[in-house]
Amino acid sequence: MSSTFDKNLLPHFDSVKDDDEDILWTDKPKFIPYTITGFGLGIGAFIFVGIYYLMTKNVKNEDGTTGNFQIWFAALPIVFFLWEFFRKILSYGNTSYAYTNKRVMMRTGFIGTDFKSIDYDKISDIEVTVNFIERAFNVGTIKFFSGRTQTDDGTTTKLYDRWEAISSPYEVFKKVKQISVDIKTDFNYPNALRPETNPGYNTKYDRKE
Repeated sequence: MSSTFDKNLLPHFDSVKDDDEDILWTDKPKFIPYTITGFGLGIGAFIFVGIYYLMTKNVKNEDGTTGNFQIWFAALPIVFFLWEFFRKILSYGNTSYAYTNKRVMMRTGFIGTDFKSIDYDKISDIEVTVNFIERAFNVGTIKFFSGRTQTDDGTTTKLYDRWEAISSPYEVFKKVKQISVDIKTDFNYPNALRPETNPGYNTKYDRKE
């Protein structure tokens, strides 16, 4: 399956697109895998809460009563899972992704509209993953690392921006990777400084129809 270019989504990025910027590809995530990707985590949370409840339901407080605080505390993972699930459903209609001749972009939001863009020269790592739910729908997730990290208890974690549940993830990954490499090369070795044996890449990318 080849990657798609949905022309109907072009207006989604008009408000943030530069005048000299060309959108080369844009698409939406697939609804079912996009919304249920977290089901594995949710099922795990339900199992954990069930086991925790069975183990603590007869534990009595100091006054001899059986409290419900433990079960509410254990239910927090389910609350977070349900919030994420409904957030994705409500934001789906406003979610789309694109890459241009300058950057990658993400649009989402269920109350307002949120845009995120990353210039190619800021991207230090690109990854593609396909979990078992995405595999069933022939979609995958592309992750972009631009240097953002989060440190908790001395442990530093990379923070990725994502295109989730997109069609032909490997094909899209290869195209974005190639454009990123080409443009970084052009920044480091401008055309005027290249020797004749290294003319560089063709700076005009054509949109994939």
